[in-house]
Amino acid sequence: MTHLKFDSKFDCLVCLNAEIPPLGFFIKYFPDIPIVGADGGAVRLFEKGIIADYVVGDLDTFSNARIEKHFKNSEIIFNPDQEINDFEKALIFVEQKGFRNILVLGFQGGELDHTLNNWSILIKYFKCLNLCLFDKGNYGIPLNESFKIETQRNELMSLIPQPKARLKTQNLRWNLESEVLELGFREGARNITTGEEVTIEILEGAVLLFLRARLPYCYRKEKALWTR
Repeated sequence: MTHLKFDSKFDCLVCLNAEIPPLGFFIKYFPDIPIVGADGGAVRLFEKGIIADYVVGDLDTFSNARIEKHFKNSEIIFNPDQEINDFEKALIFVEQKGFRNILVLGFQGGELDHTLNNWSILIKYFKCLNLCLFDKGNYGIPLNESFKIETQRNELMSLIPQPKARLKTQNLRWNLESEVLELGFREGARNITTGEEVTIEILEGAVLLFLRARLPYCYRKEKALWTR
């Protein structure tokens, strides 16, 4: 069992080509953190008044925007591989740079097939990178091991199986007792915390945990003094 502690800083932001927060979000929470624009994500950032430190992808959307002259101090990484999408190219790049704690913006809100493809990439890479989604005030965190987490009472919490998980929970309004969640069968959306600490035992599989964001912090896995 591990504790999830929200006291670490993100190593970088990865922005995809969908809806991202306004300029004030970046100024307030992340004034000095490297920003990676995944092709069209760099265009989204530029429209908000932000120049990405790195632009990664096949660069079709970026090139068509005709904004490259504004990126003289940025590193532009062309990856023409059509077998992988720009999100995966960005994750390959940040892993090679040695970044591990990654906040992903613009994950959804574009075309549905792109969103579902991004979801697949998220599951593919979460075991080697500490990935955290941010969308409209919430974090999405993929996890495959049991954990405790500090919460606020009456906080919304969702546990979405990836694609199947068997869970035991404590301090949720609708607790699970070694029960199975599975996409297309039974999901764990919109539960409510009943205490200041929630325990999730992942007996099998993996989940995508959704809860209120703890900006500007990412989660850190800290081993508890006891194990189940």
